[in-house]
Amino acid sequence: MNPETIDTLLPTTHISLSGAPTEKRACIEYLLDLAVDGGRVSNREKALAALLEREQQTTTGVGMGIGIPHAKTDAVDEPLVAFTRVEDGIDFGAMDDEPAHLIFMILVPAAGSDDHLEILSSLSRALMHEDVRESLYEAETEQDVRDTLAEAVA
Repeated sequence: MNPETIDTLLPTTHISLSGAPTEKRACIEYLLDLAVDGGRVSNREKALAALLEREQQTTTGVGMGIGIPHAKTDAVDEPLVAFTRVEDGIDFGAMDDEPAHLIFMILVPAAGSDDHLEILSSLSRALMHEDVRESLYEAETEQDVRDTLAEAVA
């Protein structure tokens, strides 16, 4: 993943800095609706089913206050990411038992080979850095979020 990829994967319409629900399923649906409203998801229910099925398989809480619900689905034609911040945090079952405050949803086409692994890996590597997480906590605009991520994956 490179900085130009961020523009395609994460348009500012897929970013919400406030107002996200504080319950896991509701937050996943909230992020999904950002992508649906952006015209990137052809079948909301199919995408939701894929995300919820993935959640049942294993935790998507990666620790350090981060949750990354993700799935492969034929409800999308190209990979996408949506992001929100949840001040009170949500239990995503992270190994460190800490709630997730920075939530990224990743959807990739079912036939998307290993796209989701590359996106997940790049995002996870970037989020390991405390300064990146702090920048996301402090971001005042959707563009601040994109700029932070573009710089982090460069």
